[in-house]
Amino acid sequence: MAVGPTTRRRQLGADLRRLRERNELTLEEAGARVGVSKATLSRYETKEGSVKWPVVEALCREYGATEQERKALVELAKDAKTQGWWRSLADPIPESMNLMLTLEDEVVREDHYAAMYVPGLLQTHGYAEAVHRASEIRCSDAEIAHMVDIRMRRQELLTRQQPPHIWAVVDEAVTNRLVGGRSVMREQLAHLASLADSPNITIQILPFTSGAHAAAVGSFVVLGGPTPELDVVYVDIIGGGLFMEKPQELERYRVAFEYLRAQALDIESSIAHIHRAFREL
Repeated sequence: MAVGPTTRRRQLGADLRRLRERNELTLEEAGARVGVSKATLSRYETKEGSVKWPVVEALCREYGATEQERKALVELAKDAKTQGWWRSLADPIPESMNLMLTLEDEVVREDHYAAMYVPGLLQTHGYAEAVHRASEIRCSDAEIAHMVDIRMRRQELLTRQQPPHIWAVVDEAVTNRLVGGRSVMREQLAHLASLADSPNITIQILPFTSGAHAAAVGSFVVLGGPTPELDVVYVDIIGGGLFMEKPQELERYRVAFEYLRAQALDIESSIAHIHRAFREL
């Protein structure tokens, strides 16, 4: 798949930090060599804000980077300015959604644990509207419609030429929760069963009988980048979400997801469970 601007920006920051640490330089020492402040260089390495490619080139020379490394990093700096489809929408994107859209536009995989609702990428229009109406009780009909439309646009990544692989472990409570009424829920369950036939979508049900498990605190998503160091974890909280990318945080959620997959029903049994829940409505 094509590498997007956010992935390029994050890769650039990781590579600049790696080169600096290889030279055993502090942020202050490295910045002084090219005439930028410690704070500016820190922003470059932590993937925050824009970068100037001449500064990146100067850093590469000070770090003794190979010609191949220098050209690659300068190219990353020049290309990290393209904006995603959502930037052109007439209505503004809620700030809480902006980073998720940016990261999701460039993932190669997503590992979901869904404790409350069907993952957004797998929701029907009616189900998504019911979820937004319940959680955004102070929003107008127009605002809710806008957020639902964005969610539906997000799903286009599932059918692009090189879609990411979506692996969803869905708690049994999700299939029993009557979101939007019987007709909406039946449509949603049928949609889940249909999506499970896609080669890039895997759905498992975590049954009540599995008992205590590794993610009792709630839903999360591991957004997988082209390399493991570019992964990000997203955790749902009221009013938005929390993003984490420290190695120890990533490892904790990766391990939790592996345990959840092991505790969940196998794929065939999971689809049978979804069909059964549909028939019982």
